[in-house]
Amino acid sequence: MSSVRELRPKPPETEKITINLGYVDLGHVDLMVQEGFYSNRTDFIRTAVRNQLERHADVVRQSTARKSLDLGLRNYTREDLEAVQRAGETLHINVLGLASISQDVTPELARATIASVSVLGALHASPAVKAALADRIR
Repeated sequence: MSSVRELRPKPPETEKITINLGYVDLGHVDLMVQEGFYSNRTDFIRTAVRNQLERHADVVRQSTARKSLDLGLRNYTREDLEAVQRAGETLHINVLGLASISQDVTPELARATIASVSVLGALHASPAVKAALADRIR
């Protein structure tokens, strides 16, 4: 029996997505990989996405500021939400990136403290908390 225990699981740094490509486009990607320009299909697609984001960086920056989005990783702990509750306030979660609600947050605490959730990226929370907030998630 191991005495080492992970206290807080580390969230994944990436989110898996699925895309559909036409056969000709996919053939072009495979050719670029075969010719050594990219190590694999994922490397090609990740590079293409980054290039497009860089190309539109000004628009992204303006939209992020206009929509008052937190950029990056934002974790909401039980302690954070209990402090919000003690203050008699509610949260409006607006994140571009990853928003995560700790696994020890109860559905009741989440409903009492989170007024709205808008995430461009990924939301990690227990199924029970997601269900409790379903009518508040945009």
